Amino acid sequence: MINYTNEEIFSVRFKNLSKSFGEAKILYDLNFGIHRGKITTILGFSGAGKTTLMKLILGLILPTEGEVIVLDTVINKIGELELREFRRNFGMVFQYAALFDFLTSFENVAFPLREFTKMSEEEIKEKVLSLLDSTGISIEAAYRLPSELSGGMRKRVGLARGLALDPHIMLYDEPTSGLDPITTHVVYDLMRDTHRRNEHRGFTSIIISHDIHATLKYSDYIVFMEKGRVVEHLDVESFKKSENPVIRRFLEL
Repeated sequence: MINYTNEEIFSVRFKNLSKSFGEAKILYDLNFGIHRGKITTILGFSGAGKTTLMKLILGLILPTEGEVIVLDTVINKIGELELREFRRNFGMVFQYAALFDFLTSFENVAFPLREFTKMSEEEIKEKVLSLLDSTGISIEAAYRLPSELSGGMRKRVGLARGLALDPHIMLYDEPTSGLDPITTHVVYDLMRDTHRRNEHRGFTSIIISHDIHATLKYSDYIVFMEKGRVVEHLDVESFKKSENPVIRRFLEL
């Protein structure tokens, strides 16, 4: 396990964190941090608690016990209006892109800018086209509906939308689910390149995934969860060498 010595290096920290839904306990007394400026993937079998953890980071649900500290703010102890504003620090790429199907790619990316900023339409146009270009979406595709795009292109538009508000933390929920192996690596390349372009400002990427092979190629750190507990939190090279039988089984899939 990682030896935590300097809290300042973490964008997200969990202190004595537990979460239950009624009688069902999902997360058990978690204590770990997600490194600032790095790519961390949260791995585990189905039912490990990965998605619940992501919802806690976003403040969509509250912990039963403990604290979720994001950018030095205990987000489970702030009000709803403050939390809504705080969420501008996050970008989110959902499992199936989750684009508005009645809006073009351009309008999907413009949506958060119109919702949360006072930018002029000309400024919005310039930024949206720049974001789409940076994620490999052409001018022609910018004015297509999601139904007219491939799965990989929808992921690109989703990433551009997630970057619209210049977030400090980008969260990816199963970003390559349903994609073929070639497109999967294209998407991961894009995620890594996006991270590298922004890492100078402490940009942190958090990936929820079960894709072990892509994860080991693109991540800096791995958090492996099983049944609501953290089994290991290691840098990638140490994770590959782990002798934990649960992790060895996962690595051999």
